[in-house]
Amino acid sequence: MSKDATSLVVDAGTVSPIAFPIPGSTPGGVHAQLLNVDGARGIVTTIIHIAPGARIPAHVHHEGAEAHYVLEGDFINAGRVLGPGAFVTHPVGVVHGPHESTSGCRVLTLQTAYVDPAKPDFHIVD
Repeated sequence: MSKDATSLVVDAGTVSPIAFPIPGSTPGGVHAQLLNVDGARGIVTTIIHIAPGARIPAHVHHEGAEAHYVLEGDFINAGRVLGPGAFVTHPVGVVHGPHESTSGCRVLTLQTAYVDPAKPDFHIVD
């Protein structure tokens, strides 16, 4: 099988989390490991770190669907506590969240469109 020139291989252990300012979220409470932000190279992929007690408000995306796979900790989605191994997906245009964590969590997040912090497709609804 030939390798596509646009394929991307990333060792997540080599990508440091950076502050990720999400509108309306707890200041300093969300960090992200940006594994792939280029939709042309595949699914937009990040590992979101939510600090203990931090919150991301309920919101909607109009440009793409989103899915979350809990790697560790407690990921609270719309009041429902999800632990490691849990998976939740949100179609485009569907309100989801708020996202929170009591003890902190890491969540693999897959998106069909990049949520650019400088021009986010992130619309708060709560």
